[in-house]
Amino acid sequence: MSQSYFDTENNGHRSFELPGAKPHYNPDRPGQVEHIFLDLNLDIPHQSYQGTCSIRLLPVRNGIDRLTLDAVNLNIQSIQVDEVAQNFDYDGEQLSIQLAQPTQINKRLLIAIAYSVEKPQRGIYFIQPDKHYPHKPTQVWTQGEDEDSRFWFPCFDYPGQLSTSEIRVSVPKHLVAISNGELIDTQKDGDRQIYHWSQQQIHPTYLMTLAVGDFAEIRDEWQGKPVTYYVEKGRESDAKRSMGKTPRMMEFLSEKYGYPYAFPKYAQVCVDDFIFGGMENTSTTLLTDRCLLDERAALDNRNTESLVVHELAHQWFGDLLVIKHWSHAWIKEGMASYSEVMWTEHEYGQQEAAYYRLLEARSYLSEDSSRYRRPMVTHVYREAIELYDRHIYEKGSCVYHMIRAELGEELFWQAIHIFVQDNAHKTVETVDLLRAIEKSTGRNLTFLFDQYVYRGGHPDFKVAYSWDGDAKLAKITVTQTQATTDKDLFDLKIPIGFGYSQQQEVAALQTFTVRVHEKEQSFYFPLAEKPQFISFDVGNHYLKTVSLEYPLPELKAQLEFDPNPISRIDAAAALAKKGGLEATKALSASLQNELFWGVRIEVAKQLAQVKLDQAFDGLVAGLKDQNALVRRAVVEALAQIKTHESYKAVKGLVQDGDPSYYVEAMAARTIGTIAAANLDEKPKEEKVLKLLKSVLEEKAGWNEVVRSGAVAGLAELKTSEAALNLLLEYTRLGTPQPLRLATIRALGKISVGQNPVNLERILEKLAELARETFFLTQIAVVTALAQMETPKAIKILRSLADQTPDGRVRRYADESIGNVQKNVGTESALRQLREELNQLKQQNQELVSRLENLEAKSKSTTS
Repeated sequence: MSQSYFDTENNGHRSFELPGAKPHYNPDRPGQVEHIFLDLNLDIPHQSYQGTCSIRLLPVRNGIDRLTLDAVNLNIQSIQVDEVAQNFDYDGEQLSIQLAQPTQINKRLLIAIAYSVEKPQRGIYFIQPDKHYPHKPTQVWTQGEDEDSRFWFPCFDYPGQLSTSEIRVSVPKHLVAISNGELIDTQKDGDRQIYHWSQQQIHPTYLMTLAVGDFAEIRDEWQGKPVTYYVEKGRESDAKRSMGKTPRMMEFLSEKYGYPYAFPKYAQVCVDDFIFGGMENTSTTLLTDRCLLDERAALDNRNTESLVVHELAHQWFGDLLVIKHWSHAWIKEGMASYSEVMWTEHEYGQQEAAYYRLLEARSYLSEDSSRYRRPMVTHVYREAIELYDRHIYEKGSCVYHMIRAELGEELFWQAIHIFVQDNAHKTVETVDLLRAIEKSTGRNLTFLFDQYVYRGGHPDFKVAYSWDGDAKLAKITVTQTQATTDKDLFDLKIPIGFGYSQQQEVAALQTFTVRVHEKEQSFYFPLAEKPQFISFDVGNHYLKTVSLEYPLPELKAQLEFDPNPISRIDAAAALAKKGGLEATKALSASLQNELFWGVRIEVAKQLAQVKLDQAFDGLVAGLKDQNALVRRAVVEALAQIKTHESYKAVKGLVQDGDPSYYVEAMAARTIGTIAAANLDEKPKEEKVLKLLKSVLEEKAGWNEVVRSGAVAGLAELKTSEAALNLLLEYTRLGTPQPLRLATIRALGKISVGQNPVNLERILEKLAELARETFFLTQIAVVTALAQMETPKAIKILRSLADQTPDGRVRRYADESIGNVQKNVGTESALRQLREELNQLKQQNQELVSRLENLEAKSKSTTS
């Protein structure tokens, strides 16, 4: 299994294509689906419903005598075509209708399928209170992407078919039903209410939706169109706080895309136990109720704002323009993710947008380095849901930004306007975007798509600099370290800037553009005077990694003066790599004086990498930073210091608290990390346990963020049986779901230091949890098992992969088997070496710190 999972032809990267992957194509079209009408009666207590699905089909050719629809685990009762009963075959996955009369072009068919569903596995979800969670709301909601609509109604379930739709549904009278389009009728029927929704613009089956619950309705509007937020009653203020910017976002995106919001209304429905962050059903987005912010969470949480603009952007990219095949999903997911960047730029400025892009790039890079590398467009997979990864979201966002940088502002938006206008209410493929760019600008960007879209990977640059004072020449040497063969090389035109601060607020840059296309190239630049700093890829528009090999003075100047925050961050990383007291002082000064919080976060991370005691002094001052995100980063960085002083600094935060939930959570986690290290003055385990237990008992709050931090702290105490016992308590049903999921994940981490008896207890608990059917529980179990170092974990993973109905769980389980096999083969042998190395590093750090202090004193004496 592990061998087939590694692709030795791909620079040692794991292969995206797991065993069983094959090419996927849209099926042949028997005709155009014009309209779908669902008429349903919900029996919520029994998690069932019955009704009819009517499909109007315009045949595309004569003589078709059999229609094949997707329908999984439905009870098919009868089928009529044009009110005449038809014979059919059904194997539990596909419904084959034998037509009494073969098709004729332009003669429409009305297919009426009477069916019922009991306890569906996917597609439609029944949420109800039970003995473990008596306060859970009663809700029903659907989730169609990628190919789950077939689990709740029979259909031609692929994105290439676009039709109008209607949903008429009967529910208990105290509940409200929301769907796509407009509400055209409501009727009372005894103790029930019937809602009738109509979607008059064409869309694919995966975007048909239904949400039922006892919701509060908060009304807003944009240019006369209703904008509505549905949340559980009592959370109205959270709804406005979390989604209140929606009308302004609609205005912003309508202007950016050059096409006004196309649908009659926009609703956002926050539902319980949602399996995604959000889903962009046409005119009716479903969101997890965990996105609703209370006042304190809103201090340093912009994730909800990003989620809201992401799903709204899909109303254009995904709903107005529909991908023809799943392999082109990056077109919609990349633009929705890039719209998060665009909104950040609009709302908070260019520096914040640049930092947001950096975080997106890192998200993709982590998948590329640790999981697999793949082309963004591929039709080879096991299930389409496997494509929904960081390559299409975050890398897709970065590709859109590179197109923008390549074309410039005016031409980029011109191209986007043409792409949207030409393809509104149609299906699109990647080539359609290229064609729109060429049509509107005359530019052919195939070279960029060939390098970043149609093949995997990105360039890894090593950049060296030297100055020839006599010749007044700057020499830049660029090496593409990712390339083992010529086919791995990238061919890009990269701007290189030479900076001069001259006591100005904004440094002046002299910029040259060079073509980088070989394994190693040296470039020479005649300059009037020696530059203070060098900026590689001015503006940082290309998706890449970069390692700077510049002298210390240039790096210090770059960290202080480069106008681009990402360049300043690159300089901080290079300084930390150099180490030494001068670098530490420069980083410490930046943590105090840098104006942009994003750079301060990254400086804090880099200070933790410097193995000098003086780094702690620089870091601890950051605990007083006004920005909660910086304080969180400082606390996380202190976990790397692992000294008695860092323990005391963080312990105060755990005891006294912080305005930010996230800072408190990180402090609780960091306490565990430091306490688990080999310290000279090691805190007593029972005191650390008591402290973390007090957090678990006293800090229940918004989304269990703080208590989940305590759970992560306990997991760091890998040899502690008492910590394990505490964790096992919080895996029980009845524990608030976010906390329970965090605890399940933590079992994997704590397992690696436990004795054989306790390891068996963990395996038994995970095997028991793996039998639960809830998607997020299964993902948490897989995450825990993937961290383990025993072959017994593989058996549970294989069982879960074989039994789960969800393709994502199956994929993660299969990948995790490879991880465990790797852990079993190497980790136990390496652990002792790693501990010995850490002890040597700590001793070395103390010696170097003393030496630096002596040198500093010596310099001050001689001067």
